[in-house]
Amino acid sequence: MRWHAHGLRKAGYQATLFGYATVGGGPEQAIPALRALLREPCDIVAHSLGGVLALRALQSEPGLPVGRVVCLGSPLCGSAAASTLARLPFGARTLGRSASLLRDGCDPWQGEARVGMIAGDSALGLGQVFGRFKGPCDGTVSVDETRIEGLADHIVLPTSHSGMLVSKRVSRQVLEFLAHGRFLHSDAGAK
Repeated sequence: MRWHAHGLRKAGYQATLFGYATVGGGPEQAIPALRALLREPCDIVAHSLGGVLALRALQSEPGLPVGRVVCLGSPLCGSAAASTLARLPFGARTLGRSASLLRDGCDPWQGEARVGMIAGDSALGLGQVFGRFKGPCDGTVSVDETRIEGLADHIVLPTSHSGMLVSKRVSRQVLEFLAHGRFLHSDAGAK
């Protein structure tokens, strides 16, 4: 997320990176630490599991002063690839304490923050080995796994799961949502 943080700073935002141990620490440690960071008014931009963690943190403490959340390829409905991987002998260790969070996703969004989702449809990634995706995917998460009830907006861009981390198109859409609470669907890269 350093690339996006740099772009946000160039656009005049103050960007703070939040790191967490997905395998060893898991959501039991990450969610309380994230809630503590969100005590001041802010917005969130999160990739993959980070989006699930962000919404779970906001669902567990609804009064946090978060205005907007942009999720990048987050399996908010749960991840088929993670479910398959968890059933393999080495899978549980690979996913660690975040396995249930990745498998289950989030409840439908009913919070105050406006939540937008950027999904990808360039199927490049190891997730295809473990997930049998129905319909378009970013190689790790299917577009359907990113659609949860209560989203303010949803857009699909021609990018892979990892490609979202360095995509100029994704960056433009993040800035659009933070500024206006919606994506620019007329953008040439949007579907």
